[in-house]
Amino acid sequence: MSLPIESANPVVRALIEGSAPRPAVVAASKGALPLPQADLLEVLVAFARSDDAELSQNAKGTLATQDESALAGAVKGEDVSVSVLDFYADRANTPVSVHEAIIANPKTPAEAFVRLASKTTSGDLLERLSLNQQLLIRTPALIDAIIANPNRTSEAERRAAETKREFFEKERGAQQIANELRAQGKEAAAEFVEQSEFGQDLDGSNLDADDAMLLASMIEVPDEEIDDSWFGLEYIEEIYEETAAQRQAAVDAIIGSIRLDENEIGSERVSVINRVMKMSMKDRVRLAMKGDREARNILIRDPNRIVSQAVVQNPRITEQEMEKIAAMRSLSEDILRQVANDRQWSRSYAIVHNLARNPRTPIANVLSILSRLHLRDLAALSKNKNISEAVRRQALRLSQARTGK
Repeated sequence: MSLPIESANPVVRALIEGSAPRPAVVAASKGALPLPQADLLEVLVAFARSDDAELSQNAKGTLATQDESALAGAVKGEDVSVSVLDFYADRANTPVSVHEAIIANPKTPAEAFVRLASKTTSGDLLERLSLNQQLLIRTPALIDAIIANPNRTSEAERRAAETKREFFEKERGAQQIANELRAQGKEAAAEFVEQSEFGQDLDGSNLDADDAMLLASMIEVPDEEIDDSWFGLEYIEEIYEETAAQRQAAVDAIIGSIRLDENEIGSERVSVINRVMKMSMKDRVRLAMKGDREARNILIRDPNRIVSQAVVQNPRITEQEMEKIAAMRSLSEDILRQVANDRQWSRSYAIVHNLARNPRTPIANVLSILSRLHLRDLAALSKNKNISEAVRRQALRLSQARTGK
């Protein structure tokens, strides 16, 4: 495993990268340089894994002579490098106290835990690993490693097996998926699944557990950041159940829009779009307001104006995304009008310029924008055959007025 140099000590970097004088490098491999313990261990581990036979042999010998209590203390510390934790995780002759410190250190990578669980002969260590259910959920391979190790205790086997049955083997309902997400610290995603229409009856919906997990992975906005006051009674009648034909037409429209804007679209992305569009319209509205950039990029193109309007209400949407939205010719006039009338976005020159050039932007909004445009942009608009004649004429009048013609 190739890991970055973590120490801020320039001597450590010079030694590991080989820019230090050879005598100093050799001395360091023998532990003869006066370095802090964490820095020395990082250097020795790098040398032990080096292709340089002399340095590797020296470093392995030096590491073998480290005092157990000092080593355990160093491995437990916050300044120990991940490379050191990774190195000692699966060494058969590593003292138990050092392995205990590795298990307790939150910096230890998941792969190191799996190797430790596979090779250790200590049932107590396996039992300690099995107590960390969140780690087991995040790292399913660790469960298998504990169960496969002949040195496991009955308690370690029981805990690992129970977690495997609970989270990975039985058919998962929406609440079970939400529990898994919470165990991984993904509260917003858990909220989304619990409150979704498909979450009320996952078996009876168009979605399976894998679909639900994929959709949950797109959630980045918690409930407390959502403002749904824009969603008035006048929109309720537009939240209706679609037929299979309508849903497929919406999928085709979104894929066609992305192809138009980005020239190509991969099969994996098409799969994501199909899974997103399996949701009901109400759930798509919630995903639009809570989802990440990819969810927003898909749902801004949803033919239903309520879904696409919800994207504009997403608190995480960026100015760069709004610039792109303002230029989209596949959007409805309602969305472009909403962007043009928004105080925050209308302060951005790039956004209003894109709106002015977009033939889908309502003429009334464009005419109010023109007076804010630079002279060169007005001149360009006056010659732009893709926009309306009324906009071209007004752009020409304004540009002539500014030049005194």
